[in-house]
Amino acid sequence: MTETGRTTHEGTVTRRRVVVAGGAAVAAVGVGGAAAVNAFAGETAAGTTATAASGAEACYTLTSETTEGPYYIDADKIRQDITEDQDGIPLFLTLKVIDAETCKPVRNAAVDIWHCSALGVYSGYEEMSNGGGGGPSGEPTDVPTGTPTGEPPSGPPPGGGGGHAEPTDDKRYLRGTWKTDRHGHVTFRTVFPGWYRGRCVHIHVKVHVDGTWTDAGYEGGHTCHTGQLFFSEKSVLASAEVSPYSTSTTPRTTLDEDTIYPGNGHEGGLLHLTYDKRHIARGVHGRLTMGVAPDETHDSTDTGPGPSATSS
Repeated sequence: MTETGRTTHEGTVTRRRVVVAGGAAVAAVGVGGAAAVNAFAGETAAGTTATAASGAEACYTLTSETTEGPYYIDADKIRQDITEDQDGIPLFLTLKVIDAETCKPVRNAAVDIWHCSALGVYSGYEEMSNGGGGGPSGEPTDVPTGTPTGEPPSGPPPGGGGGHAEPTDDKRYLRGTWKTDRHGHVTFRTVFPGWYRGRCVHIHVKVHVDGTWTDAGYEGGHTCHTGQLFFSEKSVLASAEVSPYSTSTTPRTTLDEDTIYPGNGHEGGLLHLTYDKRHIARGVHGRLTMGVAPDETHDSTDTGPGPSATSS
């Protein structure tokens, strides 16, 4: 993917109100939709709160911008199923992209997501990732409890700031790009991410607009949103009971300890998650509405959360 005519917009982003997508309608959209409906029959919600009352649509403010991190690779896998051969809990991720000025869906936008494996490794960076803590080995010393396991390393956290790093290998699992439909929806099938030293469990996301879809992929345009998606502590603790997550010996950073998560709930990227509390291994459905400013450019930030990312 190439980008042209970028103009960086600095300063405080205006906080606008955006419409939240209805959860029931979103669940069946895109690849894995039918499977998701079957997989989550009779499930219970975790780490979420009600966002609508009396049938009225609720509103959120502009979604927080966060750092791109060092492990981004420009879109070269146009696909919705990014799992490849990776083990882990199935994750069906549905995002809705809305123009925060007009509250209308953003159609034909290119949405990138990328994240680490169940054992904390990024494709393209297998020699560098896992937070610099070395790969998991042997049996776990304990199960994450939500209590800090130690001080995070000094300096920019791995997967957070610190500038872009050049790939060390040609693998591209758990990375992909797909376009939003006329309702602003895009759906991916992947696995629940693991954790690595210095960061909580998360998924990176970018939204590109004003480009052109071609046989080669997506070209031109600019990036209007760079952010991260986060998982509740309850869901992460549940995942830690399931193999291969349970084999990790890497110290885990909690959501509250993380230096990138803005701490402002769904506005800051905290996903709405649905899964069977007794059988999370069957799969998780995550969803979120992202309010973006299509006319602005937010292609990479290697600083912490900006003025729009303060807690509400």
